[in-house]
Amino acid sequence: MIAHPADAMSTITITTTTTSEITTKINTMRIIPNITVDARWKQNGVTVAGGRGKGNATNELDRPGGLFVDDDDQTIVIADFGNHRIIQWKMGDTNGQVVAGGHDQENRLNQLDRPTDVLIDKETDSLIICDRGNQRVVRWSRRSGTTQGKILIDHVSYWGLAMDDQRYLYISDYIKHEVRRYQIGDKNGTIVAGGNGEGAGLKQLSWPTYIFVDQQQNVYVSDNWNHRVMKWDKGAKEGIVVAGGQGQGNALTQLSYPKGLFVDTLGTIYVADSLNQRVMRWLKGAKQGTVIVDGKGKGEGENQFNAPTGLSFDRHGNLYVVDHWNHRVQCFSIE
Repeated sequence: MIAHPADAMSTITITTTTTSEITTKINTMRIIPNITVDARWKQNGVTVAGGRGKGNATNELDRPGGLFVDDDDQTIVIADFGNHRIIQWKMGDTNGQVVAGGHDQENRLNQLDRPTDVLIDKETDSLIICDRGNQRVVRWSRRSGTTQGKILIDHVSYWGLAMDDQRYLYISDYIKHEVRRYQIGDKNGTIVAGGNGEGAGLKQLSWPTYIFVDQQQNVYVSDNWNHRVMKWDKGAKEGIVVAGGQGQGNALTQLSYPKGLFVDTLGTIYVADSLNQRVMRWLKGAKQGTVIVDGKGKGEGENQFNAPTGLSFDRHGNLYVVDHWNHRVQCFSIE
């Protein structure tokens, strides 16, 4: 299983409607769309990866976690947790391609063990992977012929990854309840969120999972066991609650084991509210969120989820959600 309680169709081409222009591009890695505050998404998702049940074939996934959407070549890269691999899926393809790991569950340099997150570093044309089971972060070149990765940082219990436009790497540690920032090549890093033991105070985190870093190097954290999203401004000694924080529940002021995070150019927060089977939007400064994709209860229908986990957008504002226990990735087109 991929976490504590929060752990716990065929592929077709999507026709998109462009409603926004590219406004920000961080390190040529991630394009941040300008999504209007009243944007709406189709409530039936289209499966763009997996969706054939749990399995290890190249058209299947096993409890996927984080994902990264590469707008440049219309590809999504997925941390395929249960298959100990990173798999890349071109839009419209029936099968993915294994691009890291996939050689059983072990700690050799050609192997991964339960990866939870992945990002693309365009400057080096490589993948950076949170290899959770091996307690390390590894880099794999995307060039053809690559057969193994290189360890960047090890001996730490990592979960989520992000990179800013200065090429600093941010990694959440779910055992130390903190987020650290690393310069590439640095083994120690600097605490930028949490680091004051497990707890629910504004200086604390409890099992942080996925993270997002904006252009000002502010850090957003899915504070999983506290059922909230925290924002730590650059250099701050404590965070502020920007979503949830009212205990576990399904009211519009609450979250239940939040996971994937995305923040757009307006500071609007999008979060995979995993055990509430929904994706929520919280406007900057809002005291409650709105549901933008409602899972209609746990299930495997086109308008349902079973523990939404990873979350991202493409340049057009189409929403991609990793549907963990349904072993698939769903795309919800912007209207």
